[in-house]
Amino acid sequence: MPIAKITIGTVTLDCETLDTPTARAILAALPFTTTVNTWGDEVYFSTPLNLERETDARELMQLGDIAFWTEGNSIAIGYGETPISAPGEIRLAAKVNVWARALGDVTVLASAKTGDVVEVKLGPK
Repeated sequence: MPIAKITIGTVTLDCETLDTPTARAILAALPFTTTVNTWGDEVYFSTPLNLERETDARELMQLGDIAFWTEGNSIAIGYGETPISAPGEIRLAAKVNVWARALGDVTVLASAKTGDVVEVKLGPK
């Protein structure tokens, strides 16, 4: 599957996309630039997309999951506990569509600050 490259400030993550409607829509919309928001150990940022929730959407993430939050038209990446997580879990604010997996360590996103510039583009194959 194609690789999406997400750069937030000085941090870059390569993400292997999954074969889902959300992944295909995001890939078709690339590239785009926006700014990041933070919520506990989660970063999220707006996209130019308005997508539907998929049937397998979920709130609990695995470390490295890259998600699309339909209510916010945003990409969300949890790398630890959020304000609504139980200890040790990555729980996002609502059910999300998982569309990619990070190929690197997402905990580097802890350095992201609200307002940092985000660039999302197609990465190397």
